[in-house]
Amino acid sequence: MRLSAKVAIVTGAASGFGAEIARQYIAQGAAVVLADINEAGARALALELGPRALAVRCDVTQRADIDATVAATLAQFKRLDIVVNNAGWTHRNQPLLEVDEATFDKVYAINVKSIFHMTHAVVPLMREAKGGVIINIGSTAGIRPRPGLTWYNGSKGAVNILSKSMAAELGPDGIRVNCICPVMGVTALLESFMGLPDTPENRQKFQANIPLGRLSTPNDVAQAAVFLASDESSFITGVEFPVDGGRCV
Repeated sequence: MRLSAKVAIVTGAASGFGAEIARQYIAQGAAVVLADINEAGARALALELGPRALAVRCDVTQRADIDATVAATLAQFKRLDIVVNNAGWTHRNQPLLEVDEATFDKVYAINVKSIFHMTHAVVPLMREAKGGVIINIGSTAGIRPRPGLTWYNGSKGAVNILSKSMAAELGPDGIRVNCICPVMGVTALLESFMGLPDTPENRQKFQANIPLGRLSTPNDVAQAAVFLASDESSFITGVEFPVDGGRCV
């Protein structure tokens, strides 16, 4: 198994990309802490995944919740090898002047400040262990932005670039940091990203710009997350890894 005996925290793990990352990590031998503000959803997934899964209620915008999640991880599994900062949020696809300040603040708190909090919580542990893996879920929106999601695009641009900077700074400590950049995906946020009802006709408008002709799926992202967490990628750090069917070509 590619992640045998590893211990991971996955934020936003109750659904979407995070849930599938957790499933694949368990399948590859890891123990996984499912950190999500949706505690009921996380607990349901933990029951599905078995004794190597632990559900923890976590609001990733709150340092106290992050610290409690890390403490629960160490109490249950005695170590921490991998962190996947997957929790994310968006405003609806709309003109930039129509997004209010409260929505802007929520997007940046969940998408960016959460990584600040998690980094402060886990890097000292990884330094002590002389290694670790951090995977941030960025977006193609931070590589090739398009109108309608301007403030979300900016938050993911921040995730993409801070991942590179983290990799450069933490490399000497044996800590690898990479960023997965999915194209628009089939998740609960899809209609917000489109700004339209999720119909075959509306999906096609967005799929037409993807050379491989479809949106991303949770499994696409999860398989990339397995590779980047595994020893197969031991010499890979600081990468913006597009999972986008060629969208950024």
